[in-house]
Amino acid sequence: MLRLNCFIKVDAHHKGEVLEAARRLTTASLLQQGCIAYDIFESATRPDVMMICETWADDSALKAHSESEVFEKEVGLMRSLAEMKLETFEF
Repeated sequence: MLRLNCFIKVDAHHKGEVLEAARRLTTASLLQQGCIAYDIFESATRPDVMMICETWADDSALKAHSESEVFEKEVGLMRSLAEMKLETFEF
């Protein structure tokens, strides 16, 4: 399995728009084959930081997700409005 933590740093002006894009991405991702878990978290100590935590069954499931239309659309929007950093763990 693969775990990805995607940290998102966004200013207050764009936070609502980034959060909505993350919600749309989460809803669609949970329906994709091989998605074990997908959720959004907001920092309790830093109002400018959010995280998407996702778990995938294997590389092929993650690859299909990364190439999906919804991923390209929503992640593209988030990248245009916020800084994003990805951590990947295999277990």
